[in-house]
Parts: sequence; structure tokens; C-alpha cells
Amino acid sequence: MTSALLGAAEPVKSVTRKPGAPRTVAIEHAHQTLFVKEASSATARLSPAEGREMDRVGERCCGLDVHKSSVTACVRVVEEGALHQESREFAATTGGLLLLRDWLSSFEVEFVGMEATGVYWKPIYYMLEDDFELWLLNAEHLRHVPGRKTDVKDAEWICQLVEHGLVRPSFVPPKEIRELRNLTRYPKVQIEERTREVQRLEKVLQEAGIKLSCVATRVLGVSGRAMLEALIEGTTDPEVLAELARGRLRSKIPALKEALEGSFSSHHALMASRNLVHRLPRRDHRAVECRDRAGACPFLG
Repeated sequence: MTSALLGAAEPVKSVTRKPGAPRTVAIEHAHQTLFVKEASSATARLSPAEGREMDRVGERCCGLDVHKSSVTACVRVVEEGALHQESREFAATTGGLLLLRDWLSSFEVEFVGMEATGVYWKPIYYMLEDDFELWLLNAEHLRHVPGRKTDVKDAEWICQLVEHGLVRPSFVPPKEIRELRNLTRYPKVQIEERTREVQRLEKVLQEAGIKLSCVATRVLGVSGRAMLEALIEGTTDPEVLAELARGRLRSKIPALKEALEGSFSSHHALMASRNLVHRLPRRDHRAVECRDRAGACPFLG
């Protein structure tokens, strides 16, 4: 049989592995020494056959394993060529963090690394930022560093990575910028929450057959709020509700009468009252206050 009958076979491509980024194998215990096992020829100073101790970023480093109610600290100090390592657990309360700060100061620690765990890292970072050089580490970066074993404690592992500069710290803005961020972002969150509540209120009205949003541009305007409050109080007569219109909306009273005719029950009144009274006040002064304080920040000028 010819190759035409069998079909021409595709040529097999040879795949050659390209030199990648340096690969580092980290230590597992305090008594071991960190060595470079593999490295690309472009960036490595040592050949794979050579095993030499890696350079240290700092001689006095600490790694913090942050939890909701506790913090585990591991300090590694090199003195006269000898490595000393000590671990201790502290409470995450203010008193516990003060003890942690004093404990780190007793070792004259230079670098402190911690994983960005939820919001639990913030009080620890703010407590220590004036006394130490802090490295806030991305959890994704920590997972990508090869060599970690399951029997290595998190605090010890973080300390080793910081000690040898194998991770990159994340940017944390200074205190003034952090406060400005909170003031400017809070109104945005409030607006988003208010929008969701308006949508929930609209669902209640649609379920009851009330088509107020088809006639009124703003359901929570002066006229729309007056009609909703009357509905919640038990008034269901479309003519009475339509007469509550104000301003330009009074020209649409015939359409309002038709839109306000529905089956608004006591259950709908209960659901609407939860949105209207408790979650959608007439004016939210909190967002306005945040905007005013953000505009008054002296360092913006």
C-alpha cells in the first residue's frame, strides 16, 4: 500500500527545553544550610555542581505566621558565623503585639516578613511599621517558591525566604494615604449598596404588580417615596396614591393611576419597609461626611 492510501504522517517535532529561570531549593530545618542546586547559565554565578551557601539579605530576620487570634514568630540571627533560631507564639491583641514588638527588638531584628492574610495582618503591620522594615508577602508568591516541605512551619519558612531575598514585598502606602483611601472608597461602597437595595425594592414592587418605575424616573424621589410610604401604611387606592405626585409628575396622574393598581399585600409592605425605612434613608450623611473629610486632607494641597 502506498503512503497516499495510508495517509501522510505528520513529521514529529523535536522539543528542546529552553533554559528557564533560576531554580532554588530552600532549607527545611534550622540546622541545615541553604544551597543553590540549579541555575540558568545567564544568571547564576555558581555551576550546578558547586554547592555554596547563598547570600543573605539580612543577618537578623523574622517571619510571622498570622492568624485571627494569634501570631507565631520565628527569628533567625547569625552571630559570629553561627545561626540561632527561636520561635514564639503571641496573642493578636494589642497587648500581645506590644510583647511581640519588644521581643523582636531584643534580637535587634532588621527585616520582618508576613503573609497578607485577609485583614488580620493590618494591626500587626501598623504596630511594627515604625520600628522594623516590614515585608508584606503575597501568598501566591510564597507558593511559587520551590522546596517547601510539609514539616516546615509557616513562620520558619517565611523567615528563610526573607533572609535570603527569595520573595518580593508588596507595596503598602503610608498611613496618610491609607486613611485617604478609606475615606474615598467608603462613599463608593455606600452607593453600590444603595443601588442594590433599590433593585431589591423594585423587585418587590414588580412582584406586587406596581409599575411605578415605568412612569416615575426616580422611584425614590419625593413623589415616589411618598407613594411607597402610603403603600406600606396600607393605602392601596390608585387614585389616592396618584394624588401624592409632586411637580412635573402631576402631569402623569392618569398613567400613575394605572401603574399603581396591583396586588400590594401586607407581605409586600413588610419587605418594602425593610428596604425603604432601614436601608434607604432619605439622605445618607455618612458618605457625605467621608467626602468632606477626604477633601479637607492637608497633604493633598
